[in-house]
Amino acid sequence: MSWTVASFTILFLALSVGFGWYERSAPSTKVLALVATLAALAAIGRVAFAPLPNVKPTTDIVLLSGYVLGGPPGFAVGAVAALASNIFFGQGPWTPFQMGAWGLCGIFGATLAVLSRRGMGRWSLALCCGLAGLGFGAIMDFQTWVSLSGSHTFAQYGVISGVSLSYNVAHAVGNVVFCLAFGPGFVRALQRFRTRMSVRWEPAVPASVAAARLPVAGIVAVLAVAVATLAIGPGGGTGPLGADTAGAAASAASRTSGYLQRARNPDGGWGAAKGQSSTALHTAWSAIGLGAAGRSCPSRTVTFIRRAASRQSGAGDLERSILALRACGIRARDSKGRVLLRVLRSRQRPDGSVSGLTNQTAFFLFALRAGGAGTADGGVKRAGRFVAAQQNADGGFNFARKGGASGIDDTAAALQAIIAAGRGGRAVSRAAAFLRARQNRDGGFPLSPSAPSNAQSTAFAVQALVAAKVNVDRVRRGGSRPPLGYLGSLIQRDGSVRYSRTIVQTPVWVTAQALVAFARRPFPFSG
Repeated sequence: MSWTVASFTILFLALSVGFGWYERSAPSTKVLALVATLAALAAIGRVAFAPLPNVKPTTDIVLLSGYVLGGPPGFAVGAVAALASNIFFGQGPWTPFQMGAWGLCGIFGATLAVLSRRGMGRWSLALCCGLAGLGFGAIMDFQTWVSLSGSHTFAQYGVISGVSLSYNVAHAVGNVVFCLAFGPGFVRALQRFRTRMSVRWEPAVPASVAAARLPVAGIVAVLAVAVATLAIGPGGGTGPLGADTAGAAASAASRTSGYLQRARNPDGGWGAAKGQSSTALHTAWSAIGLGAAGRSCPSRTVTFIRRAASRQSGAGDLERSILALRACGIRARDSKGRVLLRVLRSRQRPDGSVSGLTNQTAFFLFALRAGGAGTADGGVKRAGRFVAAQQNADGGFNFARKGGASGIDDTAAALQAIIAAGRGGRAVSRAAAFLRARQNRDGGFPLSPSAPSNAQSTAFAVQALVAAKVNVDRVRRGGSRPPLGYLGSLIQRDGSVRYSRTIVQTPVWVTAQALVAFARRPFPFSG
């Protein structure tokens, strides 16, 4: 067998294993859409900088994708980006080597995330991107040596590497510059996607418009446009419009919990909507909602959550699993016997944060309290100090850190976290005042100030105000109805809760979060 045939055989086997690994990780449709988007971005980045010899952001995008999303998605982004960009540059024997090299960059990023617990700073990430560029160059030098060299000697490889040295150095330097410019922001954006729920929302539109829906690959763009342009319109659900008393809220809780119990799949889990395949994300939120309302979890649900937790590595996933198992009254262990709280604690940085993000640190704190940690616990104290220090001048909180725009969901989580950590005083009153001042005229709360109301933000705001000892039935800005009245107006005949007055879909997680609010609980088991 020749050097060329042997090298390509090994390479194709490696690519097969890589894509098989990706498929076996059972990525959700949301991850598939994100991987496709990132691969397209990496490919476009290569094409856009074609006039500059070997200076391109592709390697940075691939490495950072693996750093945030993990090995299988990182590999897929790199391999697909190489294949897609060569539609422009031309396919050839170099294509599979580029696919393998950039796929390895994605795996390298995932390895860095594990070793650093995603705690790397701007410069350390930039230097690693530079090293990845040199590694990529070494592999492509090998491809030249295998495919175009007559004598396969180390001396010949040295000659090829020497000739391409300036080319590879330009790649590495470009990687460092690109990462310094956009690396941390890119990582925060991907972490935000990974941590928060990403669900496809569809506004109510005429059938003629609905027929022209964009394909799944456009979900992210559709979501951004929908959120930015929605306006409160007429109509609403068929539920109790006056769910502003304890009795009405109890009735609403009974209806929504009944829907969730009917929506449970035979395997014990829940999908994005009734009848869809179960996912770890929707199962965790549904268990949390039912637990807040005092409903028990069947053993098959516990088994589903524990099995899912065995495959999870992200802090956000672990936090949700711990809360879900606590909602079921079960100690937070996965199916392999790992104590999830112990695994999660290892993700906390010296400054008390998790991934340097306010929102993820707040949920980390909830998970610690759910696992039995008291306010005197060192991890709880450090997390509480970090969250409290991120409060903006307007009293609100950003998803990431102080200085970013304050949001209702993020402020609600941070407020509950501060209280769960045993802290109080002016930080609590200012955050509660921020929320109350953002209530819309329909009684609900928006995702961001001046936006239309939605069920998720309203549910989070209710939880936070209850935690702050505010009577939510009296939260009526400008004579509006109370927030639970708005939530009640979104209940459908089957007990599900639609996302808003204009978005007709009823995602399972929205119903679960509304159920927590109807139960008048602060974030489940946070105290």
